[in-house]
This record gives sequence, structure tokens and C-alpha cells, in this order.
Amino acid sequence: MMHLQEVISAGSLLLLTVACPTADISEGEITFTSRRDGNFEIYIMAADGSDVRNLTNHEATDYDSSWSPDGKRLIFRSNRGGNDDIYVMNADGSGLVNLSNHPAKDRGGRWSPDGKKIVFVSDRDQVRGELYVMNVDGTNIERLTHNELYEEMPCWSPDGRQIAFSRQVQEPAEEGHAGNAEIFVMAANGTNARRLTDKAGFDSGPRWSPDGGQITFHGPHEGSWDLFVMDASGENLRNITKDVADDYQPDWSPDGKWIVYCSGVGEEYDIWLMRPDGTDRRNLTSRPGRDQNPAWRPKAAKARVKE
Repeated sequence: MMHLQEVISAGSLLLLTVACPTADISEGEITFTSRRDGNFEIYIMAADGSDVRNLTNHEATDYDSSWSPDGKRLIFRSNRGGNDDIYVMNADGSGLVNLSNHPAKDRGGRWSPDGKKIVFVSDRDQVRGELYVMNVDGTNIERLTHNELYEEMPCWSPDGRQIAFSRQVQEPAEEGHAGNAEIFVMAANGTNARRLTDKAGFDSGPRWSPDGGQITFHGPHEGSWDLFVMDASGENLRNITKDVADDYQPDWSPDGKWIVYCSGVGEEYDIWLMRPDGTDRRNLTSRPGRDQNPAWRPKAAKARVKE
């Protein structure tokens, strides 16, 4: 089964009136995945789309970066060792280490808010993939979920007590279709999983707002993929894009004032910004190739985990 974050649907691109990025965009930097230079690499740019740099610069597939809470390191997925593993590197691309180092496919890593753990997806014990957690040095790997259901794209709540993720709840009707998946949340130790969404299609990519009050995610709607925002309880669901382009993989700015995401058609995807209500959309990248998986660099701050 291909993972949803690797499957891009075709559609018709909506022409938008785009404001030019200006100084009111949150400060900081954004990493993203791009194959603008021939294969997927991890890039970094300023939050206004300027100063784009390649951090990985390797012939392997490097994909799906996630920042440490202090903004000093990145984890990402790479097949440079022969299969997909979780790697860590410094923010400038130096100090590369393979953390998971396993024959299985390990992917979708996200750092805990206290900087001590990494949650990720692996098919090492179950062919469809389940959720695991490990120390940031790759030790003490623990399995969090135990079922026969496909799961992907986990993300910690800002207080470190919960993990949101996507779980497939219905098999595809026929080959080539994604089936149905919903957004779930569970305790950080894997217990008390509960379903937050109940809508048609494959919902995935949940990301918590910095204050923990909201979750954004992507899912299908009327022939394309849109972005949604809901309360962390699953209530007050809103479609915030509602266009005919495909919109995926949202992430919040550290101050909660912006959502960065990828949008496009077919193989042409760019990184965009918008307000959490869907207004003030701004195109950050605009060149041939696929730019996706944006991740906003945190401001250096003390751990937000509650005692």
C-alpha cells in the first residue's frame, strides 16, 4: 500500500489572488521536501520563502522532516541505508545519524515536546504499520499500538500527554483506492485511543495548534483534497480551503497565526501559507517540481510538557 503522503491526486488548479509575502509573516524558517533537483531532498527557507538551501544533498530519497523542540536538530526519513529509516541531523545538515537502523520501513517521525522521545510508524511487527516510540538516541523502542489497522502520521500534543494520528477504519473498495481513515487521539503511552472525525475518505496529517486547542489535517472533499481545522475534542469541524487544488500536510507557525501547507495538481506542488481561518493565502515556492511536507522551525523555548 502506498502511503497517503506519497500519493498526490490529480485535479484542476484554482487560480488565487495571492498577496506577496511581507514582514507580517511570523519570523523563523520552514523546512520542506522537494525534488526540484532530481530527487527528494530536505530544504530550508526563510518563512517568507527566501533563502532556500538544500540540507541533505544526497542521491537517496530524503523526506518528511520534523524539528526538535529547541529548533537545533531535525529528524527525517531516508532510504540511503537501503531501506527507510529515521535519521537525525543538525539544523545545518551536519551530524547525520541513523536512529532506527532496522530492516523494516520506519517513517513519519515526530519529536515529543520535551525533546526526549520520537514517535514514528514502522512495519517491523505488523505489515501495515503501527506506532512506536523511541528515545532520541534511537534506544528503548516501544510499540504503542497493537491492531491490524494501517496507521500513519502521528503528532504529539503540545503538553506531551497525547498523540494524534490517522487510522484506517475501512478497507479500500478496490485496488488503487485509499479506503477510509479517520483522525484518532490516544494517550502518549498508547492507551485510550478515541476517534475524533467521522467523515468519508482518507483523513490524515493531524497537527496540533501551539496552544493545544485545535487540530488541523487534510482530507478529501468534493473531488479534491482540502485542509480542515477542528477543536481538539473533534468538535467544530471547518473546511478552510474549499478549492479544486489538492491541499495537504498542514503545520502551524510557532505563534499559531499561520498554517503552512502544500498545494497543487499532479506533480506540481508548492508551499503556501494562510491564516487558520483560510484567508490571506500566500505562495512561498513557485518552481517546477513537487515541494511538500513543510515543517515550521520552533522558536527556542523551554519544554512545554506539564508536570
